[in-house]
This record gives sequence, C-alpha cells and structure tokens, in this order.
Amino acid sequence: MTNPVDTAENTSDNPSENPLLTLDFEPAFESLGEDYADPVDAAQFPQHLLRFRNDDLLETLGLHSDEVADEHFIQAFGKFAGRFPLLAMRYHGYQFGYYNPDLGDGRGFLYGQVRGVDGNLYDLGTKGSGTTPYSRGGDGRLTLKGGVREVLAAEMLHVMGVRTSRCLSLIETGEALWRGDEPSPTRSSVMVRMQRSHIRFGTFERLHYLERPDLIRKLLDHVIDTYYAHLNQEPDRDARFYAELVQRVAELAAQWMAAGFCHAVLNTDNMAITGESFDYGPYAFIERFDPRFTAAYFDQMGRYAYANQPGICKLNLELLQEPLKQVMDAADLEAGLAMFETHYIAAYSQLMLQKLGFDELPTEIGHELIGRDDPVFCRQLRLAITTFFGRCGSSFSPSWRADAALIFTDSVSSNADALESTFKGVATRLSPGR
Repeated sequence: MTNPVDTAENTSDNPSENPLLTLDFEPAFESLGEDYADPVDAAQFPQHLLRFRNDDLLETLGLHSDEVADEHFIQAFGKFAGRFPLLAMRYHGYQFGYYNPDLGDGRGFLYGQVRGVDGNLYDLGTKGSGTTPYSRGGDGRLTLKGGVREVLAAEMLHVMGVRTSRCLSLIETGEALWRGDEPSPTRSSVMVRMQRSHIRFGTFERLHYLERPDLIRKLLDHVIDTYYAHLNQEPDRDARFYAELVQRVAELAAQWMAAGFCHAVLNTDNMAITGESFDYGPYAFIERFDPRFTAAYFDQMGRYAYANQPGICKLNLELLQEPLKQVMDAADLEAGLAMFETHYIAAYSQLMLQKLGFDELPTEIGHELIGRDDPVFCRQLRLAITTFFGRCGSSFSPSWRADAALIFTDSVSSNADALESTFKGVATRLSPGR
C-alpha cells in the first residue's frame, strides 16, 4: 500500500502531462459499436486518497514507476480527467443457476484498452466509479474494504501462479456507504482492474437472449481476432477457439484448487472469455482442506463450494454453448467440452506434485498421492493447505528418500506421523533399484 495522497491542489489540470493519460489507448471494444455497451460518466468524488498503486503493472504498460507520480493516478483514475468514452458493458448471466437478463456494468465501466510491452491488449476496468444504466437502484460504489480485499486476492493469486486480473490502483473517495454485510457507515473507494478482457460468457448470453446471431458472430470474430489471433489462419478456427477456451478454464479451475482458493460467485457473468480469474467478492483461501467449504454467506446450498468449482466451470462452458450454437457447429462444441476433465486432471496433478517438490513422477505414484483430481493426503489429514505448502519449502529435507522421517524436519503438521506414513510408500517406490 502507498501513503495516502490527496492532490486536490497539486495535480495539474493538463492531461497531456500525465503519462497514464497519454498511453496509446486502442478502441478495440468500442469499435464493435453501440450494441455492446453504453457511454457513461464517472461519479464526482469529494476526496481522493491513493491507497494502492501497482508499479509492477506500470512496467507492463511500458511506464517506469519513477515517471508516474501518485498525483497522476488520482487524476486519471480518481477524477477521470481526459478519458472519453467510458463504456458500461452490456451482459446477462446465470446467477446461482437462474438466468438474469437485468445485468451489465452496474458500478464500473471499461476505462480503456492499452497494448502492453508484451504485445497483448489489456483492459483497464473500474469498480466503484458510479452509477450506470445497469445499477438497478444501487449506488454504483465500492467499499474500501471490498477494494482492499480484491487487491489482496489478485496479488496473492498472481504470485501463486493463477491466471488472474490484477489491480492497478485503489483510491479512497471520501463517501460514507451503507452495506448490509459490513459495519456501516463504511468508507468508499474506486478501483482500476487490469486484465486481458472483460468480455464475459454473459456478454454472449445476452445476445442469444435478444435473438441476435449476427451480433454473436461479430463478437466471436472480435474475440478470436483480438485474444486468439494465433488461430486466425486456421480453417476451423471457431472450433479451435472453443477447445482452447475449455482448456484455459479447466486449467484455471485447477489453479484455484491447487491454491486452496474458493471464488464463491462463479456465475456466468463472472467468467471471462479469455479464461482469466477476476471479480473477487466474498472469496476465501481455505484454512483446512474441506471440499464443502463455501466462502459466500448467501450461498446457503453450497452451489459454489470449494470442491464444486471445476464442475461449475464446466457447466458454465456448457451454458455458453447455447449462444455459440447460433454461429458454430454443435458437434465441435461438444468435442471441445469433452476434453475438460482431461485438461483439468492433467493441470491439477502437475500443480499439486510441483507443490510437493516433484517435477516429474510416474503416473501411478502421482495418483497414489493426488488421486485423479483429489489430493488424497490433504483429504485424509485435513491439512491447512496454504500454511502446509508454504512451510514445505523451508522444512522439506532432501534426504527424505533415505529416511521418510526426515520429510518434514520442522513438523509442519500436527499430523506428522500420518504424513510420514503416507509418503513412506512413495519413498520406498522411488528408491534406487526398484
């Protein structure tokens, strides 16, 4: 976090002097036309305190941290000087299994799109920046606590190797908000999120609801051209796109599970067409391995429980087939989805074995530890996953193959005896001469 800065008097009013505002913005999504988004105005806030800036992401945008002052963040992402149009994106979605046609960006918008130094196009999207046509009676604001939680989730997942959005900035905005799930009044903020795309499964679902296959075709072409450009010359590029999306989402689910992360709200409007993780609300990192753990207090039936995440991701991909069937062959869609479990099991097994320090391991031994998609030792011992694997790095003895009792020299678990027993069989089978 950065020291709070209020720049009401210090910031220049000239956007041309702000490196965040002189980035080479590309109107990629805007070029699709008025059928996909609405121009909106940002709210005017009484105060601007910079609480977080992500200098790491500045490098991706081709900027150096020493040339971007805190005041520049305030001007660009707190006062929204010099940016037009700001677009509230339109989408629908399945929420807890029920279709909701009354969605869309209700407290944020697409601020702009910028090409990174890696050649990829990135969205800058806001959260808490004011009301839009899709606010549904809400105030369009984000609590400071909610903003801090999203910063922490995104950065934690990033360092754990999860394909995730990240926060570029968080600014406290000086308003008192009332929320049913926080002690109120609570403080307000506006956040800027950076990710490959904010186009959602629900963006396609809305067009299907409106019976506009022409707009589905246009959007699909845009997605492939922009985010799957390596498929452009393929004669079956539509089928390859969906197959790759299935793989990306399966791998993302495996990354969540290996990280012990429960997203909590996997509605189709929270699924990005690029297979990225984003929009962190009531998430949690599970303290102990519990397949039934549910992060959201309002998910009373446990629909989005920790262990259900891979299945829900597959279901959301299946629901996406409905709009895609208007412009794609159904058999291609089914063939792509049929590979979900294969991709998931391969990714999950690899991630979990890497956590245990194995770059390679015979398949049958890997299954002995991990199962096909369930870490047997975690389930049996109800380990504190994050703590357990975090301490493995400093406690694991390289002499464990000779003496399984040395596997965890620092007693990382109260179940040390059981862990020794679990791994002893693996140690024996990996011994020379076997």
